[in-house]
Amino acid sequence: MFKLRMALLMTALACPSLSAAPPVRKFDDSGAPPFKVLKAGENPPLDADDNFVIGPEYVPAPERKAVNGVPQGKVQQFVIDSKETKLLNPGIARKEFGKVDPSNPKTLIVETHAIDYKRGVTVYIPAQYKPGTEAPFLVVHDGPGPNKNANLGMKTILDNLIAQKRIPPIVVIAIANGGGDAQGHQRGKEYDNMNGDYAEYIETEVLPRVEKNFAVKLTKDPDGRAAMGNSSGGSAALIMAWFRNDLYHRVLTTSGTFVNQAWPFDPKYPDGAWGFHETLIPNSPKKPIRLFISVGDSDLLNPNVMRDGMHDWVEANHRTAKVLKAKGYEYQYLFCRGAGHGVGNAQAQFLPHALEWVWKGYAPKADK
Repeated sequence: MFKLRMALLMTALACPSLSAAPPVRKFDDSGAPPFKVLKAGENPPLDADDNFVIGPEYVPAPERKAVNGVPQGKVQQFVIDSKETKLLNPGIARKEFGKVDPSNPKTLIVETHAIDYKRGVTVYIPAQYKPGTEAPFLVVHDGPGPNKNANLGMKTILDNLIAQKRIPPIVVIAIANGGGDAQGHQRGKEYDNMNGDYAEYIETEVLPRVEKNFAVKLTKDPDGRAAMGNSSGGSAALIMAWFRNDLYHRVLTTSGTFVNQAWPFDPKYPDGAWGFHETLIPNSPKKPIRLFISVGDSDLLNPNVMRDGMHDWVEANHRTAKVLKAKGYEYQYLFCRGAGHGVGNAQAQFLPHALEWVWKGYAPKADK
């Protein structure tokens, strides 16, 4: 407990804005996109692409409860040692948060050192998987760490949705991050940088090990591949689909960090993930990406030491929804009242819906 308190204190000192609770934003604030307000416990229609308000009262989804007779998928885990990989080896870590670059207020000067690390990879294989066939799959960021008792929190939801044929029999691959957070740490390097490096790492280092360890085949069809994450894991999911659209077409995010967290500074993407709604989505041809995004009304507002005006999670998700709609993307956006960063209380209601919505329209190649 003492170590946890010290860590929180050091974080608050490094990022002064984190020491105060974020303000509660309203769905009809100036600058917000137009929303449709739903009733308590209600989720959006599956056939709608739009912005919706849910909460502040949430009704836990019935799919979260185990049902007798529903086939049970298997959950297993293996560990990847960074010393055994060609990519993202070694990792990085920092001792201090960093200082603003005096020549560029959009980035930080951070001293890092090399580290070795281990990451757990937790795999759910549905009972309906037929050996020898190619399975659609979902990559989940920030998966459980490397331990013998790892589990997958949404296993029951998956069992029920698959049994009800509301989603295909997907394999789920929950990948732990490489450690730390944000600029100067391995997690930040993996999740926040605007390139296809982490997607390539998964393709080269993770997926072949999944296939070998569990005797499954994973589809090469990008329409049968989804990425999901919370916070920087959410921005990582969109980064994967954007920069490796040949690999991923479906994205599910909660409290997506579509803000300026990238490090080290890349002049091609000077605003980090803030650039998605600032320039990339509005100025690029529409990509075949189906997105579900969500944010809490008291989500993060962290100007931090950079004072760059690009660290408001609510504004970032609002802006993302606006440009997605303007470009005609298939998307749903949930503004979750009474919810903070990660929208955990809201997820208890909407996660089964979000999974079903993200996979809507999928059919194996042979059936198209």
